[in-house]
Amino acid sequence: MAGNRGIAYMGTGKTEVQSIDYPTFVLQDGPGVNPDNVGRQVPHGAILKVVTTNICGSDQHMVRGRTTAPEGLILGHEITGEVVEVGPGVEFIKEGDLCSVPFNIACGRCWNCKERKTGICLNVNPDRPGSAYGYVDMGGWVGGQAEYVMVPYADWNLLRFPDKDQAMEKILDLTMLSDIFPTGFHGAVSAGVGVGSTVYVAGAGPVGLAAAASAQLLGAAVVVVGDLNEDRLAQARSFGCETVDVSKGDIGDQLAQLLGEPEVDCGVDAVGFEARGHGAGAGEEQPAAVLNSLMTITKAGGGLGIPGLYVTGDPGGVDDAAKEGSLSLRLGLGWAKSHFFMTGQCPVMTYHKGLMRAILHDRVQIAKAVNATTVSLDDAPAAYADFDSGVAKKYVIDPHGMVA
Repeated sequence: MAGNRGIAYMGTGKTEVQSIDYPTFVLQDGPGVNPDNVGRQVPHGAILKVVTTNICGSDQHMVRGRTTAPEGLILGHEITGEVVEVGPGVEFIKEGDLCSVPFNIACGRCWNCKERKTGICLNVNPDRPGSAYGYVDMGGWVGGQAEYVMVPYADWNLLRFPDKDQAMEKILDLTMLSDIFPTGFHGAVSAGVGVGSTVYVAGAGPVGLAAAASAQLLGAAVVVVGDLNEDRLAQARSFGCETVDVSKGDIGDQLAQLLGEPEVDCGVDAVGFEARGHGAGAGEEQPAAVLNSLMTITKAGGGLGIPGLYVTGDPGGVDDAAKEGSLSLRLGLGWAKSHFFMTGQCPVMTYHKGLMRAILHDRVQIAKAVNATTVSLDDAPAAYADFDSGVAKKYVIDPHGMVA
């Protein structure tokens, strides 16, 4: 049996590479594993040799100490891998298949899964609907920032690439299918982006850049990206976006200079609960700042897509309300403007096959848009620190040196 190593969260600001158990078809006890999941049999699972696994901003929230994640949790929910073993209940996925793994863990059997609401599967997390690999309060499924990982309900969850050689040539694009490309696309779709739309994306991190590229793919006339970080804004401009620096005055005024009017048709929040203030308050944590600004600058009748993460528990919240996920929203403004909005995990399976085809047929270059940067497993802790500094990169971990 092969060995295994993975990236463990070891307290605020700390990650390290550890030797961990090789995966089996039984869910073992460990940091973050729900007691009701311990001993769970997974005959429907597959074990994957991880080809690529990415560092996500959601991982960074945990590493910053902004969640209740326990020390020792093995991180990683953005996984692409080669199947090396299948359980006795797997019928269609075969050894040797190269697959993308949706970050949502879904059973394919419950009512929500049958409704394609795979982000809120009812059967994989005893605490609440919805689950993910290597994430706090998500059932305790072991993360994929490792050499090997087990994927349950393999026939349902795995997206097999039709040609392995072609897939490896485009692996830095295809690795984004596990999370940020569908998540950004979901943010744009749920905001109502279509042909000719004007779109404002709050946040120029990887999800924001993916949302901006998705808005372009959906036919938006103009995509404006707002952030405080000039390097990230430059990355947005590199593929045709307009940008605003939210520290340099009112967003509406800056939009008016770009568009001739202070509002857009569609707004996307790709920031989440660690939002910073705008204008004079730039740099200060104000968890409702992005949502309130989006309601201000989105036209009456427009939509807000909210792929940015909001949590129910934040030990580092700015006040008691923020520590339990309660924010001071101008909901009256949104109501008066008849806004529609959508929150929650992206149901990756709704989008990933179509986005895979867009990549394979050269309709989009998502790796270039988010500045995909490859590192080894051993260099991942340094990449976490670098990412936390605000660099305009999307780190892709290559555990086995398989990426050209």
